[in-house]
Amino acid sequence: MEMSVEFYRAARTCGWTATPPHRRPFQGSVMAAGRDLPHDLVQFTIERALDIRAGFWGLLAHGASFSSVPGRRPTRPGRELARTHHASLMAVEGVVNGHYQAWRRGNPTPVGASLDVMYARWLALAEGERLVLEWPVSRLPETASRTARPRAGRRARPRVEARASA
Repeated sequence: MEMSVEFYRAARTCGWTATPPHRRPFQGSVMAAGRDLPHDLVQFTIERALDIRAGFWGLLAHGASFSSVPGRRPTRPGRELARTHHASLMAVEGVVNGHYQAWRRGNPTPVGASLDVMYARWLALAEGERLVLEWPVSRLPETASRTARPRAGRRARPRVEARASA
């Protein structure tokens, strides 16, 4: 299964829409468009090149809710998924920024070729055109909080014995 993600340019802005498997499409972030790669496209490219499953795009494909994604209605399971993987999200952001900064400085990075190709594709994209990409939806890694906590659910109320009337 794959989630389809379409990045687009429009005047001085750019953005994306995503269509997860078996779900409706939704609008993602809209950001300023310049001559550089948009942040979300950088994130997509690096997470994909490094096969990071519990980053922004992997969690989004599994239904995570983020305040930065205006087109997806927040749900309790979506917020819980983002909370559960918060530590990995922060770590992935650091990894992505490190590789991106190395690439911008011309330093070697394992994702350099992927960023070069995506940058060329982005520059070739005309206003109104869409860059259609696929995100593979695969099983999320377990987290310490997911394995240590019991599943969320309703607690059973203590049983109250009926008193016999005198």
